Amino acid sequence: MTDKKLVFTTTGSQEEAKTIAQALVERRLAACVNIVPQVQSVYRWKEKVEEAEEWLLIIKTTAAAFEGVRDAIVQLHAYALPECICIGIEDGSVEYLKWIEGEVHERPQN
Repeated sequence: MTDKKLVFTTTGSQEEAKTIAQALVERRLAACVNIVPQVQSVYRWKEKVEEAEEWLLIIKTTAAAFEGVRDAIVQLHAYALPECICIGIEDGSVEYLKWIEGEVHERPQN
């Protein structure tokens, strides 16, 4: 197990996805953010089953920076309750994991 993390969130538009991705990388909270376009989501919200077209963000970060990532998502997101799910990276390319470490800082760089 490493201290590297994948964080997932979805947005309601491509523009919002790009804004959040750009902010996370610029603030050095994420080494990389992949934007997966137009995923179909089905979910329950306020006692009603909803469907939406969303953009999925896959955020590569570290355990130490996760709190900053979570706070930035809440700050930048249009949703009242944005998704923010963090899972650990068990293993991976040593060089890639070192690259994540070098690009991410615990404290945001504003």
